[in-house]
Amino acid sequence: MIRRCLPWPDRRLRTPAAPVEAITDDIRAHWADMIDTMEAMPGVGLAAPQIGVMLRLAVVDASETRGQAVRMANPEILHASGQMRTHTEASPNLPGVSAEISRPHAVTVRFLNAEGVAEERDFVSLWATSVQHQIDHLDGRMYFDRLSRVKRDMLLRRARRVAG
Repeated sequence: MIRRCLPWPDRRLRTPAAPVEAITDDIRAHWADMIDTMEAMPGVGLAAPQIGVMLRLAVVDASETRGQAVRMANPEILHASGQMRTHTEASPNLPGVSAEISRPHAVTVRFLNAEGVAEERDFVSLWATSVQHQIDHLDGRMYFDRLSRVKRDMLLRRARRVAG
């Protein structure tokens, strides 16, 4: 089911999400809704707090063909490359604006997968950018928090104008 994304500045977008204790049917249902919502945007990732579910759940699909979504519970970055990658990032929680954000080009992430098994996986390029973006959401951060104060204020003013 496609879920509504919380509009900025909903306080839940600034609240760190709670850890997932176990992979249950409820968790799988959240992931299914998150994938449906991500595909409808369309986007390359979604974190549960973006739709008001305050759990450390994320989905990422940066594949060209789609249908390759990685389901993650409690993702954490174990290693990040020194090489940076700049990409235009946006969020359905603050539509109509975007910003160039620099993040590590590659990351190694540990998470519980859909079977409830701890997995470590390397992500590169757009996959790595999206995973890091989703983990920020799980920590109560937005992509524009990585901008200077001046650029962040300009982006938020522009977003208010777009929202009318």
